[in-house]
Amino acid sequence: MKLVVQIKLLPTAEQAAALWSTLLACNHAASDVSRVAFETGAFREYALRKPTYATLKARGLGAQAAQHVIKKVADAYATLHANIRNGNLGPVGSRRRVRAESKPIGFRHDAAQPFDDRCLSWQCDAGTVSIWSVVGRVRNLRFTGSPDQLATLRAYRRGESDLVHRDGRWFLVATCDIEEKPEFDPVDWIGVDRGIVNLATTSDADNFQGRGLRRYRRWHARKRAELQAKQTKSARRRLKRRSKREARHATHVNHRVAKQVVAVAERTGRGIALEDLGGIRDRVTVSRHQRATLTTWPFHQLEQHIRYKARRAGVPMLLVDSRYTSQMCPRCGHTERANRPTRDHFHCRRCGLAGPADVVAAVNVRNRARSAWVHVNVPDPMTV
Repeated sequence: MKLVVQIKLLPTAEQAAALWSTLLACNHAASDVSRVAFETGAFREYALRKPTYATLKARGLGAQAAQHVIKKVADAYATLHANIRNGNLGPVGSRRRVRAESKPIGFRHDAAQPFDDRCLSWQCDAGTVSIWSVVGRVRNLRFTGSPDQLATLRAYRRGESDLVHRDGRWFLVATCDIEEKPEFDPVDWIGVDRGIVNLATTSDADNFQGRGLRRYRRWHARKRAELQAKQTKSARRRLKRRSKREARHATHVNHRVAKQVVAVAERTGRGIALEDLGGIRDRVTVSRHQRATLTTWPFHQLEQHIRYKARRAGVPMLLVDSRYTSQMCPRCGHTERANRPTRDHFHCRRCGLAGPADVVAAVNVRNRARSAWVHVNVPDPMTV
């Protein structure tokens, strides 16, 4: 399983200048290679090497750096063409698609640049790296990270690392190849219901991030509205910083919730069942004051975090049908909108079962996972 570890660099002023010169040179070269690809129609890596490799070498790039620049351009065009084929940029003739197809791909001057083991070496015991630059090899470049990050880096780092400059700081994003545990046969399932008020509720009646998260998000929404009303350059800069802060907080919360859910499942020998929320924004209509809440929190990111942590721990995971999980009674099966008179409460109109609505939904998710698992593991009568 591939994971990335972000390591913070601590360069001196001289080292930072060398890294900045390298990033500028590589990205300017990538923009030039992109123009050649656009004009000649040679979008594959091998087709781009012949007209551009010698030119990149003459500009002072090393052999490996030139190869990585060409590969970065080829990968960018491969992604663009895949998006066009899949309709992600709209139909033929749409403004967005025409704009994407009418000009070569450009690279920001501070875009990330990949390095492999030939031009980047790690000295984990000393806490330093040695990296190629356009002004010569930069040695004894110190780095830091959390104990977990450093342990993962030392044990599992494989392949390329990306040099990233963000908000005046330098990072190396290293690729780690971590062994997955084989999935165990679950004794039962934990149903997880994702929602707006409670980010995640399990069938064990565990709630994650309720009122505190709502207060945090409302506070950020008020601050955003105040800054947007000012319409000054300073306000726009602060909005950009604030958006990154909120995104980091969302990632942290999703990591923490996913870690707790997977830990409980691993300890109890159960699998994890989630609702399949694909296309939920197109299927569900919410009130106006809830639209921003629904669209700004990365619910899909929570699923991704649970998925990769479950794979790493060997915990099986299932996606089940999400329809009517909050309106169906898990005891008698009666489904009716009136079963949920309020957002927080469930009360079956037929058998009288009552309880927290999110817990009831999580129980329904668990029950559907049980049924799905039984159907998947039924022996084939032709082989019996």
